[in-house]
Amino acid sequence: MHIDIDHDLCVGAGQCALAAPAVFTQDDDGFSALLPGMEDGGGDPMVREAARACPVSAITVSEMES
Repeated sequence: MHIDIDHDLCVGAGQCALAAPAVFTQDDDGFSALLPGMEDGGGDPMVREAARACPVSAITVSEMES
């Protein structure tokens, strides 16, 4: 899977970090960021829930093509 965070939309609500703390964090400015090495979600089943929890839909999760 591929995770994309639209930093222009992100308002720093932190719902992603609450839903999937093994994948998401907040940067020094309080905006959503991926933890190092988690660009593919690391197989965490909560990644899609984190995207749904975002109040401004700043997170997109897509399947990577083989």
